[in-house]
Amino acid sequence: MKWEDQRQSDNVEDRRGEPGGGGGGGLRIGGGRGLSLGGIVIALLASWALGINPITVLGLLSGGGGAGVPAPAAQHAQPHAKPQDAEGKFASVVLADTEDVWSSYFAASQQRYPAPTLVLFGGRSSTGCGLGESAMGPFYCPADRKVYIDLVFFETLRKQLGAPGDFAQAYVIAHEVGHHLQNLQGTTAKMDAARQRVSEREYNALSVRLELQADCYAGVWANRSQQSKGWLDKGDIEEGLNAAAQIGDDTLQRRSRGTVVPESFTHGSSEQRVRWFKRGLEAGDLKACDTFKGGAV
Repeated sequence: MKWEDQRQSDNVEDRRGEPGGGGGGGLRIGGGRGLSLGGIVIALLASWALGINPITVLGLLSGGGGAGVPAPAAQHAQPHAKPQDAEGKFASVVLADTEDVWSSYFAASQQRYPAPTLVLFGGRSSTGCGLGESAMGPFYCPADRKVYIDLVFFETLRKQLGAPGDFAQAYVIAHEVGHHLQNLQGTTAKMDAARQRVSEREYNALSVRLELQADCYAGVWANRSQQSKGWLDKGDIEEGLNAAAQIGDDTLQRRSRGTVVPESFTHGSSEQRVRWFKRGLEAGDLKACDTFKGGAV
């Protein structure tokens, strides 16, 4: 990607290095046992886009219930301070481009696009959804309309998950922004309501549709971004497709425990994630991303 010298977003909170936001030592939840990033990343990657709230999952893994996790001290972030390091700048540039793409898309229907904020943190951070930890991977919190990411995740993406490349990282951010679009559209609220009335298996199936739609939205962004900037190099799209494949539920389950349990899927198989990303990429239109239609996805 030719991202250098592109506009950075103003909607970034860089909390790295702030008191309460450091990441020294093992990761701990609510005073429970330490959780290493390497030891739980495969188990939690199925949760990193809030199909199942990763805050809840981490609470359970650490022996707690998740709900009683205390929030860290209030962060004194500077929302308009632009990151100065390469990875921070890259994330800010990608966010800025999602702002450009979706603002233009919404404007075509005489609507305003309220952009999300991207929070860069290290180790742990307070969120509108509870305590955020780096081991969760990137996630979107609908309560405060913010995307949270510890940029250490990009190293995990490269080294542990076999998905290197800057566009693989851009895909991750665009996917999370896709969840923000779903929040604006009311899809997130419908999912929350469904959680109260359907079985776990039925909710998992709905969660797969939610995640595949976010993948499709990321593809729509890539289409429109390339049309506007022409900044993708040869091989960039392949990096995004590879990232989608590497974080499919079947691939993660096979890697972590050697077996695949389709009824437990919350994000979709590798084939589904690749297919829906490609659908958005080829169509360039959110209307192509209705994963909630009847029938198989």
